[in-house]
Amino acid sequence: MENAEIWINKGIDFIMLYGPKVIGAILIYIIGSWIIKKLIGVANKGMTKQQYDESLRKFLLNLAKWALTVFLIITVISTLGVETTSFAAVIAAAGLAIGLALQGSLSNFAGGVLLIIFKPYKIGDLIEAQGVLGSVKEIEIFTTKLITPENKLAIVPNGAMANGNIVNYTAEGKIRVDTTVGVDYGSDLQKTKEVLQAMLEANPKVLKDPAPTVNVSELADSSVNLAVRPFCKPEDYWDVYFATIEGTKKTLDGAGIEIPYPHEVQINK
Repeated sequence: MENAEIWINKGIDFIMLYGPKVIGAILIYIIGSWIIKKLIGVANKGMTKQQYDESLRKFLLNLAKWALTVFLIITVISTLGVETTSFAAVIAAAGLAIGLALQGSLSNFAGGVLLIIFKPYKIGDLIEAQGVLGSVKEIEIFTTKLITPENKLAIVPNGAMANGNIVNYTAEGKIRVDTTVGVDYGSDLQKTKEVLQAMLEANPKVLKDPAPTVNVSELADSSVNLAVRPFCKPEDYWDVYFATIEGTKKTLDGAGIEIPYPHEVQINK
């Protein structure tokens, strides 16, 4: 009984000593998290009202959220009675070790900053980078998210994006659709070019400026190849591409112009 009373008294003393600190730390964390959420929301509305670039806005909001969360955690630990000076020294030492271990992540962070500063692409742009073709969904602190034409989510590290080649198909506001068709050597080339040109100009998604072109590109073994090249808006690329392929076949068939295909000749002795 005496031992039980001793342990009960120790437990009461412990609760009296640390209970208020624990409760205070919990309250600070809950209230702090709520304040951070509100601050980020207000900042988001302000940046949206000021028409900040969407990529820059999301990047800055993520960065601010991380910084405020770290400050909140340090405040909570300080409330529990842990010396912040020694804790800061521990954080610095741990930060050095983590920095050495996570050089790739730091590279991705630096890459994200460079992408935001120089803006080689923005959210919604159709780009090709690191072997991936897709529309930019989001530019985060460490990665860039792309939606591929197959509706797959591709996540590419920002370090690789900042240090690699990037092809932005949206930046200029127009893109050329390259297709090739072969016609028989006996075909009237002038007529062929005219009917294909008319087919392209009839497509409302094909731009008038620059005008679409049809030119002889190659004298191949069994056909005369023509480069059929309309221009369109980047978001209309696949519609124009497929319409051009199908329209070329129908147009040439309607004009009586033959598209050669491989023939197999069998010689019997």
